[in-house]
Amino acid sequence: MTNPVTIERKDEIAVVWTDNPPVNAISHAVRLGLMEAFESLAKEGDAKAIILACKGRTFFAGADISEFDKPVQAPHLQDVFDTIEGMKVPVVAAIFGTALGGGMEATLACHYRVADAKARLGLPELNLGIFPGAGGTQRLPRLIGVRGALDIIMTAKPISASKAKELGIVDHIAGGDLMAEAKAYARKLVEEGKGPRPVSRLSVDGTGVEEAFAHYEAFAKSRLKGRTSPLKALQAVRAAMDLPFKEGLALELKLCLEAKDTFESKALRHIFFAERKTRKIPGLPEDTAVHEIANVGILGAGTMGGGIAMCFANAGLPVTLVEANEDNLKRGLATIERNYERTVKRGRLSAKQKNALMANIRGSLDMANFADCDLVIEAVFENMDLKKEVFRKLDSICKQGAILATNTSTLDVDEIAAETKRPEYVLGLHFFSPANIMPLLEVVRGAKTDAGVLKSALQVGKRIRKIPVVSGICFGFIGNRMLSPYGREAQRMLLEGASPKDIDSVLEDFGMAMGVLAVYDLAGIDVGHKIREAMRDNKPDDPTFFAAGAVMNDAGRFGQKTGTGFYRYEKGTRGRFEDPDALALIRKTAEDLGVVQDPPGREEIFERCLYPLVNEGANILDEGIALRASDIDVVWTAGYGFPRHKGGPMFWADHIGLDKILAGMKKYREKFGPLFWEPAPLLERLVREGKTFADWDKENA
Repeated sequence: MTNPVTIERKDEIAVVWTDNPPVNAISHAVRLGLMEAFESLAKEGDAKAIILACKGRTFFAGADISEFDKPVQAPHLQDVFDTIEGMKVPVVAAIFGTALGGGMEATLACHYRVADAKARLGLPELNLGIFPGAGGTQRLPRLIGVRGALDIIMTAKPISASKAKELGIVDHIAGGDLMAEAKAYARKLVEEGKGPRPVSRLSVDGTGVEEAFAHYEAFAKSRLKGRTSPLKALQAVRAAMDLPFKEGLALELKLCLEAKDTFESKALRHIFFAERKTRKIPGLPEDTAVHEIANVGILGAGTMGGGIAMCFANAGLPVTLVEANEDNLKRGLATIERNYERTVKRGRLSAKQKNALMANIRGSLDMANFADCDLVIEAVFENMDLKKEVFRKLDSICKQGAILATNTSTLDVDEIAAETKRPEYVLGLHFFSPANIMPLLEVVRGAKTDAGVLKSALQVGKRIRKIPVVSGICFGFIGNRMLSPYGREAQRMLLEGASPKDIDSVLEDFGMAMGVLAVYDLAGIDVGHKIREAMRDNKPDDPTFFAAGAVMNDAGRFGQKTGTGFYRYEKGTRGRFEDPDALALIRKTAEDLGVVQDPPGREEIFERCLYPLVNEGANILDEGIALRASDIDVVWTAGYGFPRHKGGPMFWADHIGLDKILAGMKKYREKFGPLFWEPAPLLERLVREGKTFADWDKENA
């Protein structure tokens, strides 16, 4: 194996280079190479300063995550960084791109730090269920104080080079050529007789320490509920105050290794890799030509259309936003501007940037303005006849080669595509509300969708910072099809006497971002009801099917937008409150339908919501609607609030045992009959063969 680490010696300044594409992950080979390089320089003793640098597109972007489930091979990162910090001459980190995780810890082991103006630094390990384990929790508090260190470690968000300079992490920001300025900085250190400056020898600034710990303990319990790694991270940072450096390092490593072995960390790492796998489509050649997307058209300036327009405007693409009448267009553009204005008020956008983004969006009342667009997305009401009419018009207006996409959440994309003379250029792009925030994008491939069109959609998804997941065609695709049994059982249990709070509290205690009934209130009960009514011919023969939602709809209780739904809402607050009127309506409906009042307990609520969710996922996988079980996990963690630290419904099911899911399905089949409780054939087959959904993915890769 070629050594990824080399030493460049042209004068008294030595440069230790790492070249490990694509992101210079600190793999075992890199660790070994760094240790050998610095030990060699220490032995030779003639370099007066050393620069730690990387080739390629970035500084070290972190450790090699693929090694996490393998036995640790020496040298450990802590040992490598101790060696770097122990050098007898100044060591300068030359930072560009992203210095994340072990990459940022490497900079802390250096004595001085020079950064490119566009560089970003961060310790995002909590996103993987671990925390900095190579000195980050011990060195960073010594360098910038406990509060500053906790801000970086606990939020897991990268900071800019300028912010790092302000905090005292970075010593110099390069305005021009990074390596030229890093070498000049190193020479200046030598000329001025400035030697090493080990961070480990600094004392910890204790200003506001207890307030900082109290803040992040509360943060961990509320925002990171149910997770253990944030609490271990706090324990490690506290060790920087209470223990000598070496003892603090030992405790940090012990706690980090404990965290790495938890289900939480394994689940988060699963999602990390699953999200990167979604763009790998079996049978889609690497050399498939893509279509250039230089300008985009959006039909419909409502909530979805406006949000989608923002996605493309944010990516620097010009957008033509078309509405049917002037009032709707003005309202839509005003909503977009308010959304950007809120971002300005939060300090995440300047007024100048906001104006530039708004300039990317051109409003129009004429679909003819789509004529030169490379991609047009319709975001009109979820009605098949309306969408067919729209696509007939788009087909006649749009240029040859333009991609036509529907934002439908449930309808048959092939049926829509059949209305055009270019079905190979038609597909679904299902955004999730609010589209400008939610990361998921279901890319629905039609029977005739061209390979280049599909690949173009995946690339444009990445360009607008979405996580694209390919789905086949069925009612609801991946996410909404699975939402149906999940929500169906929640609403059925309302008829049996459970309150909305009873049900949602169980789901939220499990880790769901919101309980399913609160989700219906947020999305609009009327929206789902209209979709089900449009599919009346395909509704199951069960009068209790979403009956609770139907009675809410008929009473005008559409959820948050009307102030009442399954819950009651008060203006000026974000809280939801139990509403006796809602309970009375549901109880009356149960009486009319002859549903016996036998409120389920917490365990039954949990099983009846989650087990059918997994079972439907198995059907989707078996039918080829989803390419991988891990794709289903991405859909539900990125679009439906399933807890990332549980890895998604299919990964979680593997963890608790598919035999348990199957036994639960059979138990409720005995109680309620086979209509909704028939186990998926794939679930039965995997249990019979002693396999998991992960095994299915490996066998069908």
